[in-house]
Amino acid sequence: MNTVQEEIAATAARMVVEEGLEYGPAKRRAVKQLGLNARAQLPNNDQVEEAVREYLDLFCADTQPAELKALRELALVWMARMSAFKPHLGGAVWRGTATGLSDIYLQLFCDDSKSAEISLIDHQVRYEVSTVQGFQGEAVDALSILCTCPGLTQKVFVHLMIYDLDDLRGALKPDGQGRTYRGNLTALNKLLKDFE
Repeated sequence: MNTVQEEIAATAARMVVEEGLEYGPAKRRAVKQLGLNARAQLPNNDQVEEAVREYLDLFCADTQPAELKALRELALVWMARMSAFKPHLGGAVWRGTATGLSDIYLQLFCDDSKSAEISLIDHQVRYEVSTVQGFQGEAVDALSILCTCPGLTQKVFVHLMIYDLDDLRGALKPDGQGRTYRGNLTALNKLLKDFE
């Protein structure tokens, strides 16, 4: 990684941690803040994630582990509620870089794309529907729920991203360092036990 990319990654990492931005918007804002050409070569998400880990170690080591644990515990609750849809936790909460400003991203794998929505309606859960980019770049529906997080002092969003059941096969590929991008209920339980 060149020096400009490192500078963009470090600046973006600060925005991710302090403002709760996602990686894409943080990288674009970092370019503007640093006064760089809009065509500057951006760091990839793995490089930004590494910078986020460094930032957390330096500035948030006393608070971030408890926030991450609280978010993972809330994710566990929702994964148990939605267990019929083979939920997998992704994003910063899975990867271990989440703070109290992070959202929870659960990926549901359904035979019928409306079945998860019907389940929420049956349980009188209020949600909003949007379309987001899926893990393979495709458009997927997201059901977003604002929830109280018992371990935090604020509410957080839980996003249920709806995938076709066949997408589960490609969902478990690891990254270049052998880490997975998502995990199921069993894997999350193991993470929480290792946390203690």
